[in-house]
Amino acid sequence: MLIAPAGELDISTVHSLRTALARHPRDGVRAIDIDLSAVTFCDCSALGVLLAAWWRITAAGGTLRLHHPPPALVRIIDITRSGFLLGDRPAPAVPAVPVLPALPAALGGVR
Repeated sequence: MLIAPAGELDISTVHSLRTALARHPRDGVRAIDIDLSAVTFCDCSALGVLLAAWWRITAAGGTLRLHHPPPALVRIIDITRSGFLLGDRPAPAVPAVPVLPALPAALGGVR
């Protein structure tokens, strides 16, 4: 599946990308390519949507890759070490179920 957003991807416009990315795994799509060549700006809220989608799709056995990201997004990807979205770094292992440590009793945890 190819998704090709255009214009700016920021906190006020990223909802449509989030919706599209959430819909495709439910439809049985297991490989998603995102062509960002028509994107003029992309901020960290868009990166958050892309990372969340990558985790969901990867956990379901699929793949998500970005193509032609704008320079601002490449910079954010470099800073956050999220290069696996571009295929230039190894992807982190996807945990089956996150394990959270128990809270101490003094903080409201169970004894």
